[in-house]
Amino acid sequence: MKTIFQHIKGDKAIWAIVAALAIFSFMPVYSASTNLVYVVGSGSTLGYLLKHMVLLIMGFAIIYGVHKIPYRYFSGGSVLMLPIVIVLLVFTLAQGTTIGGANASRWINIPFVGIGFQTSTLAGLVLMVYVARYLAKNKEKEIKFKESLWQLWLPVAAVLILILPANFSTTAIIFTMILLVVFVGGYPLKYTGFILGAGILALVFFVLVAKAFPDAMPNRVQTWQNRIENFSDADSKEAYQVQKAKIAIATGGAIGVGPGKSVQKNFLPQSSSDFIFAIIIEEYGLVGGFIIVSIYFLLLFRIFVVIRKTTTIFGTLLVLGAGLPIVFQASVNMAVATNLFPVTGQTLPLISSGGTSIWMTCFALGMILSVSASKQETEEDILDDNPLNILHETI
Repeated sequence: MKTIFQHIKGDKAIWAIVAALAIFSFMPVYSASTNLVYVVGSGSTLGYLLKHMVLLIMGFAIIYGVHKIPYRYFSGGSVLMLPIVIVLLVFTLAQGTTIGGANASRWINIPFVGIGFQTSTLAGLVLMVYVARYLAKNKEKEIKFKESLWQLWLPVAAVLILILPANFSTTAIIFTMILLVVFVGGYPLKYTGFILGAGILALVFFVLVAKAFPDAMPNRVQTWQNRIENFSDADSKEAYQVQKAKIAIATGGAIGVGPGKSVQKNFLPQSSSDFIFAIIIEEYGLVGGFIIVSIYFLLLFRIFVVIRKTTTIFGTLLVLGAGLPIVFQASVNMAVATNLFPVTGQTLPLISSGGTSIWMTCFALGMILSVSASKQETEEDILDDNPLNILHETI
């Protein structure tokens, strides 16, 4: 055991938090998967649990492997990965899986493995690192808006436009996080306001085009509209999912009905992924829900501890860009389950079942741990790294 800990570097509290969330997730996933087994009629509860455990073990392997990489490699690596990500997003839109006949192309199937890969999660992570690289390289320079449009915002816009048709909530989260990172990174506020306005105009234009040509993207804009209307209109009939989630939370009370004894898991769609927080509260009560919220806030606190100890601008922005989306996504998921936010389809990081979200969360945590493990990096070492040199070293 001692030799294992000798190989683990970086913030030990983050390692403990990740382990706690992973271990806690076993029972809720095992319990909630009965919906898929007995209602949908696919697989077995033990099979879903084993799959979840394997995905988490692979996730820990990703964290371990990534945290051993000097974080300066991520700077140039983001430049190499950006065109690959754009190609993957185009391929996903063209060939991706649809859900229930709706045009929600988000996944591509990984050959020989049988697991769907959600390319938008990889794209968001790569984009965050790319933005951190740009801001760090230009920290001591006067940023010219026209140059930043080509070097920073054109790649950002290309990626977000490709994610938007199938996944509005992910697009909104990535865009919000990027605006936060550029604000912290010292990008001029007047330019940030212009970009925000351009983003809103682009969304309005997309909605108008989708309304004008409904056959091109069937159901997507209508789905967003229905979700917002159901959430904002007190007199409207609530979405079925939200109704069942509220019943689950009300049934749980203070201490819950007990592990595995949830009733609403049999009626609540996506009970093992998007709405798992409602099942957790039903089975473990407000006490269980409070513990989960506290663990995510502890993760946020440790992220800021790592930021405070980081000696480079790139390292600071990398931790911010990789870490905040995890906590933000968790907050959105829990807000949806408690009817504080419209339904979005965001999973609860490290707890919900699903492959891609677990792996990308683990990759982001690995990068954070790489930064926290580093002691001697300088800004010059990082920003002078040529992406092609990194590729050569890797090969």
